[in-house]
Amino acid sequence: PLDAFELVTAMYAASGHELRKDWYGDDGTKGRHRRLSETSRPAGAETGILAGVANTDFLQAVSLFHTRDRRRAAEESGKQGKELPAVTGNRQALLNLPLEEYKRYEAQVERGFVQAARFLHMLHIYRIFDLPYQSQIVPLAAILADIGDAWEHEAILAMLVRWYWNGVFGELYGSAVETRIARDFIEVPIWLKGGPEPSTIGETMFRADRLKTMRMRLSAAYKGVNALLMKDGAQDFRSGRKFDHIVFFGENVDIHHIFPQDWCKKHGIKPNVFDSIINKTPLSYRTNRIIGGIPPSEYLAKLEKGNETTPPIDRARLDVYLTSNLIDPSLLRSDRFEDFMVDRQRRLLALIEQATGKDAYIGSAQEEGEDVEADEDTVEAELTITAA
Repeated sequence: PLDAFELVTAMYAASGHELRKDWYGDDGTKGRHRRLSETSRPAGAETGILAGVANTDFLQAVSLFHTRDRRRAAEESGKQGKELPAVTGNRQALLNLPLEEYKRYEAQVERGFVQAARFLHMLHIYRIFDLPYQSQIVPLAAILADIGDAWEHEAILAMLVRWYWNGVFGELYGSAVETRIARDFIEVPIWLKGGPEPSTIGETMFRADRLKTMRMRLSAAYKGVNALLMKDGAQDFRSGRKFDHIVFFGENVDIHHIFPQDWCKKHGIKPNVFDSIINKTPLSYRTNRIIGGIPPSEYLAKLEKGNETTPPIDRARLDVYLTSNLIDPSLLRSDRFEDFMVDRQRRLLALIEQATGKDAYIGSAQEEGEDVEADEDTVEAELTITAA
């Protein structure tokens, strides 16, 4: 079966417009797909953060503008309620997108996607690999296209950042997102002008013990925590450098275990505990090699002592590096894994609460139907957070 892009391409061809050429280009001319893919790409890389934007994503963003115009026109004519056409970017809306409306909004929407790449880089999200939700780029780009340069103003930017993190940590863009995309496109610009909070913020509920079950990059919130740590000023254990765009790619930064896997296994700690995002932080490749499989007390001593390739690090300065990663140095130096997990969970929750502007919900994973193992660590963590 043909997808919506192919069908729209066929319809526009009847009017003499080559939609495929717009997207893919031709000999000697870059198409929109390549232009977006190369936007904000790092040195030496072929593509950037927008490489995953599909042709139907672009049409969807254009359709949001067209259907909103239709709804506004209907409102001006006196229609109300169910008489009003929906603002949407679903398949049928794409098939009903007139060529003149596509031409009207294509340049504006492309600028919105380019600004979305800048926005994501500001949040320290540099690679598709680390992007929490591909689907959230569509409303983000459409909103930025709609409000223009206003998004660069400090107050507006802060609100957009808050909306974005609520979508990530509320895990609201994982499935059945067409309605949410349209709703955010309508509600967020109104909110930015003093209106009510968008439903994405109102519906976000981050469970406190969710951190314990975030173990893989399949989780948008997992990726979100990693980006938040870098944006909050996390410094590499070895170099003390913050993870800006240059350092991130130049030093091959990725998320790694704080208490190494080998050490955890030797001490009988289960993978579903030590693989949690609570026990991970962004580190450079070289730093992770130094950590190896030895306990924190030993690799911290190695960092302080230095070697032929790494100069010694003052203990107090190293503590600053650790603290910037929301780690209590004393717990790491004494290899107190259980205490470390409880303490860092509390610190990460505070970071998420600050980003979303909402308090975490104290509840059990079993309430949400997740397949997680209830153990004493989980109970202890919940009691500690509740007391705090």
